[in-house]
Amino acid sequence: MKYNELQTSPSKSPLRVGRGIAAGRGKTAGRGTKGQGARKSGGVRPGFEGGQMPLYMRLPKLRGFKSHKVVAETVYTSQLDAIKKGVVDNQAVFEAGLVSSQHINVKVLLGGEFTSKKDVKLQSASSGAVKAITKAGGSFTVIDRLARSPKKKPTES
Repeated sequence: MKYNELQTSPSKSPLRVGRGIAAGRGKTAGRGTKGQGARKSGGVRPGFEGGQMPLYMRLPKLRGFKSHKVVAETVYTSQLDAIKKGVVDNQAVFEAGLVSSQHINVKVLLGGEFTSKKDVKLQSASSGAVKAITKAGGSFTVIDRLARSPKKKPTES
């Protein structure tokens, strides 16, 4: 038997309430005695707590959202002069202590003097930084993004 081949049985007929005490649901018809719920248009809206401040109003509301975008770490052109290697990549920038990890996106910004001839192979750079690198005789190459957005960590119970 397949799930889509299941047949439903005919539904029960609705209970006939308020038809005398012998019927089993007579007199108050399962509504109890007196009070708001016993009246014909009685009852309260969902979430109503009898005048107490409702739960959905007591809880703090979330503002905005949390971005999962991985922000690139910045390195300035003057800091690239401190790197001894001719090729500046993520590994070299990390070993020089300019970024927190070798597996993170790095962006080069124009800041200070850049005089040495270096091959810069990083994820991105500002247009001013690219001009400064090429003016010094070096070259800038864009390589693929390294860091992906972080996966959701499983919650501990």
